[in-house]
Amino acid sequence: MKTRVAGRAGPGDVAAVIPKRRPEAHKGEHGRLLMVGGSSRYTGAPALVGLAALRSGIDLAIVVAPAETALVIASYSPDLITIRLPCRDLEPSVLPLLREDLKRADAVVIGSGLGTLAETRDAVVELARTLTREHGKLPVLFDADGLKAIATERELMRNPRWVLTPHAREFELLTGSDLPADVLGRVREVKRAAEELGCTILLKAHVDVIASPAGGVKLNYTGNPGMTVGGTGDVLAGIVGTFLAQGAEPFRAAVAGAWACGRAGDLCLKEKGHGFTASDVMEKLPQVLKEIGKR
Repeated sequence: MKTRVAGRAGPGDVAAVIPKRRPEAHKGEHGRLLMVGGSSRYTGAPALVGLAALRSGIDLAIVVAPAETALVIASYSPDLITIRLPCRDLEPSVLPLLREDLKRADAVVIGSGLGTLAETRDAVVELARTLTREHGKLPVLFDADGLKAIATERELMRNPRWVLTPHAREFELLTGSDLPADVLGRVREVKRAAEELGCTILLKAHVDVIASPAGGVKLNYTGNPGMTVGGTGDVLAGIVGTFLAQGAEPFRAAVAGAWACGRAGDLCLKEKGHGFTASDVMEKLPQVLKEIGKR
């Protein structure tokens, strides 16, 4: 039996999730995104998530990180709000400090730069359980080390408001299945995984495959080999997180985010060749959204 592909991601998918802005809009109306990331080893990744979210139209980008890491992140830009946790790397003992921030968040991104220490993995699993128990309707995106932390907690992932953004190796870690090389085979595997795990999956690849737990599938063809540079996945997380925080349904947010991120990368390729960075991709996001607004 042939797998039916719902379609190809395009600019219309982005236009559909961008909110109209009222003249009398107030601060916070266009989303409050909470990002949990960073570690004693990695500081740049969560900053990229937050800055990409701001370039995508979020009102408030709040990065929660270990104390020293948060200070470094704050130095990158005064536009980022940082919350300093009293630890060197994320650990379960500091999670109660996030209680009020989780209540105020419109969406959460977990994973960028967290590292893979055992105590950090335990903290992510405990945080995921708290989100399930106390904030079941809150959209959450798990990326990078956040994905690795919950990879063995299959029942915990079963939430239609959650989005997972693995690359090929992370997908295999999540599912225990090898990915085929052909696109149609990947569609079958990602669709099956999304239905079994009960959440939206965005497989990052040369052709992105996005699948919903309800069986919807779309492919994204924007992007180029220059986007193998470190940090582009963090930019993607910031874009999708923004759309989630602004009220987009998870599958739609993931499709729109994949197209917008890839389009920004294509603009970088046209301007710079393959020598661009994740920060360059991030800086092209306002141009992408401006293009969408003119269509």
